[in-house]
Amino acid sequence: MSEWKARRFWKAAAVEPAEGGFRVTLDGKPVMTPGKHPLILPTRALADAVAAEWDAQSEVIDPLSMPLTRAANSAIEKVSPQFDAVADMLGAYGGTDLLSYRATEPEGLKTRQAEGWDPVLDWARERYDAPLAVTEGLMPVTQDPAALARLRARIATLTPYELTAFHDLVTLPGSLILGLAVLDGRLSADEAHALARIDEEFQAERWGRDEEADAAAEDRLEAMRNAERLLGLLKS
Repeated sequence: MSEWKARRFWKAAAVEPAEGGFRVTLDGKPVMTPGKHPLILPTRALADAVAAEWDAQSEVIDPLSMPLTRAANSAIEKVSPQFDAVADMLGAYGGTDLLSYRATEPEGLKTRQAEGWDPVLDWARERYDAPLAVTEGLMPVTQDPAALARLRARIATLTPYELTAFHDLVTLPGSLILGLAVLDGRLSADEAHALARIDEEFQAERWGRDEEADAAAEDRLEAMRNAERLLGLLKS
């Protein structure tokens, strides 16, 4: 038996003002989240982009081609009800941040890490008064609680939609600092992704590329680009 798939049932998507922002309609009927909550977008730019995702669907609906819609659903149904828990989880990445853990060898990799990561750590220290300690190897390094608290305070200023985007910018590269750098415009999503992959690229150059690993990396990059785009649409 073939798997049932949702099919397009509307002719046109549109955007109209709603209490708290803007909503997308399909032939005049408002779009709801999977949990039957009103899909209210905070900016017209985001609403227009979500409507474009619905208009772009062919006969069979492909949720994977609708990253902004999926992010909006998550912001409403998952992030908003547990904002503090999500913020705490992302803030905890600062305690084990990727940029704090350096290779012990070879020298070429150590140099690349220092050249790529030190400027971003310097930025975080200056921007947030949040210096993070650096160590070599896998032995845990204890970070200054006050520095982590200042980074966590920045996360608290985000809206649920911004926190939804920020989630991918932190968890995919494994670095709170890289996520904050994209959030604040210090880095692009592409730059943050490249910095997170310094180790992997170094090994690929030495031992050859792995198609599955490269495909997984491209998926992460695309997700980070979508998160960066969401942040931009929230500012419009």
